Amino acid sequence: MGTPTCETTVQNRVAEVMVTCPKTLEPDSRVEDLRSLFDDDHVHMALVVAADGRLITTIERPDIHEAASHSAAVTEFGTLVGRTVPASYPLDAATSAMKIEARRRLAVVDDFGRLLGLLCLKRDGNGYCSNEGIRARAHSAGVHPPQVVAMSDPGPGT
Repeated sequence: MGTPTCETTVQNRVAEVMVTCPKTLEPDSRVEDLRSLFDDDHVHMALVVAADGRLITTIERPDIHEAASHSAAVTEFGTLVGRTVPASYPLDAATSAMKIEARRRLAVVDDFGRLLGLLCLKRDGNGYCSNEGIRARAHSAGVHPPQVVAMSDPGPGT
């Protein structure tokens, strides 16, 4: 008789836990749209996405200064540097980096820079936000978002 084993689910890659329905902005969005998005305290990172799905920039609240004009283009703000991760990246490495940098969000992109999703570390740092959790929170708040379809399938092995 061998030692009994417990089956556990091991999540090895970012793609396995990313949220596939993040809120996004279009490139022609303005700062007033961004501020409206940030009215939801669960939104920590705005994702500006081109029509072809390519991530243009990521914006966090500190990227927008108080004096920024409401009509300024959101593409004038933010960065991709240090804020993106490939879907195939090891989850433990991404999580460690997020904790070291005190960051709770990373945009997940494919090899062509297209947005696939968002890696969202929970507030307590133990676990990740999920599509189901986001939908449940919206439902309990009385918000009924349209049916969400995954942005993209990162494919096997990613």
